[in-house]
Amino acid sequence: MKNILKLLIATVLITSCKKGLELIPKDTISDATFYKTAADFKLGANNLYNSLPGFDFNDTQSDLAFNTVNDVSDGNYLPTADNPDWTSAYVYIRAANNLIAKGKSSTDAGINNYIAEAKFFRAFNYWQLFKLYGGVPLIDQSLDVSDEKLYTPRSSRQETADFIIKDLTEAAANLPLKSALGGADAGRIAKGTADALRARVALFEGTWEKYHNLPDMSKYLNIAIEAANSVINSNEYELYKGKGADSYRYLFIEAGDDSKESILDRRYEINVAGQSYPYLIDRICYLPTKKLADMYLCKDGLPINNSPLFQGYNTIKSEFENRDPRMTMTMIVPGTATLRPFHPTVPVVNYPTNPQRNGNTGYITYKYLSEDSYGNNVGETNNSHGFDDHLIRYAEVLLIKAEALFEKNNAISDGDLNTTINVIRNRVGMPPISNAFVSGNSLDMRSEIRRERSIELALEGFRYDDLRRWKTAETELPKEIKGIKIKGSEWQSIAPYNGADYQSRTDANGFLIAQPAADRTFDPNKHYLQPLPTREIALYNGQLQQNPGW
Repeated sequence: MKNILKLLIATVLITSCKKGLELIPKDTISDATFYKTAADFKLGANNLYNSLPGFDFNDTQSDLAFNTVNDVSDGNYLPTADNPDWTSAYVYIRAANNLIAKGKSSTDAGINNYIAEAKFFRAFNYWQLFKLYGGVPLIDQSLDVSDEKLYTPRSSRQETADFIIKDLTEAAANLPLKSALGGADAGRIAKGTADALRARVALFEGTWEKYHNLPDMSKYLNIAIEAANSVINSNEYELYKGKGADSYRYLFIEAGDDSKESILDRRYEINVAGQSYPYLIDRICYLPTKKLADMYLCKDGLPINNSPLFQGYNTIKSEFENRDPRMTMTMIVPGTATLRPFHPTVPVVNYPTNPQRNGNTGYITYKYLSEDSYGNNVGETNNSHGFDDHLIRYAEVLLIKAEALFEKNNAISDGDLNTTINVIRNRVGMPPISNAFVSGNSLDMRSEIRRERSIELALEGFRYDDLRRWKTAETELPKEIKGIKIKGSEWQSIAPYNGADYQSRTDANGFLIAQPAADRTFDPNKHYLQPLPTREIALYNGQLQQNPGW
């Protein structure tokens, strides 16, 4: 049985303080008494693993997934008094600062390992804030409740990015390789984890700088390339291929746990720290959109509007034929029997009647659905599944390197394509991409690199951040959300799509409109960054400035 990190909170008792940061009350166990050995620091570091997010539906904030109206993707969200994203991050930043301070003068290699973990988690939680808000108050000390440094003003976005990258660089220097971890330490933060997150952060900021007309594009893209190369050249990681041609499908359920593709996981185990994500996908719905479906290439490597292999939308299965195999490993082919939570072994044609599915797209998610029929059918509170959530995986690192190289030089060599994107394509049997292929078929390399990222990482929560860093959110997010073709296809005679409600919600070409463009907006003057919690701004007494437009 795989190891689960026991997230023991043995060193801190947390309470709220006057500015939203969570500080240790003065009547807790004495830190000076506790932090003596590497084992003490390990217990302190264990708490930080609680800050890792679990399975979510974050791609519904973009244009690739849908369930019900989402106020982020449709641009209708407003500033709130409090925000758990902000509060939770600072809770763990405070805990990390405390651990780092206690081990600051240590020469013990064991203690320094856990100080490195604390630096990783401080960086990780600042990253969670940075990608939503831009520059934030940077606090790198363990402060008392009366310390005026609690009211530190916001740093610039570059200062915040640099702080995160510095923490990750320093962490990597004192972290073990993944191969050195095992037994009770399997799944802990490794050197490759810090380097991979550094690559992610640097790509985000490098492309943000490029497309938002800021000056430091090259600096961050160089860091992204260097950090990605560090992961690749370590030979610690590789794509999961344990199920042959179906490996992409099985990576995201039980078979993919603890593979060499995993760089950072939120780890689960039945009856220890379980999850019910397969059930929730079908119950709450995590519905692919037509935008995502149309992104998948045909098996000849060409987009559907360029390829003679594309079979159109006339039947319930035709659009899935001759496509990138990842399409049918991400979405269920209509008419296929699967172990779905509500109708196991029943061939999928449509959704059953359910109020939560009134806005459905007609596409059904297959990614993350287990082969375990019991686990797929239990209730929302049952810890029935133990497969892990891959927060950072090796495929993303390959994609980061390819994109960073292209964005830095506005070109990428075939050699670099062969060691990045084509490694990913090879796993699913897709033809390689080359400069000659792209130019010979009137394609655009930047678009194809972005396409590869979008389909490889589909429904893993990257799309919202990608659209904002590419500065294409203002173009993509206001568009209507579409689903299957109803009119002019077999769906027209299949319930519930033959009903008047669905028939009236189609575009001129017969495609289902799940959410019309009139209900979606994106204001480029404010929506690229989210609003800070208003209570935090009030508590800072004028030292904390709100984001533009809010």
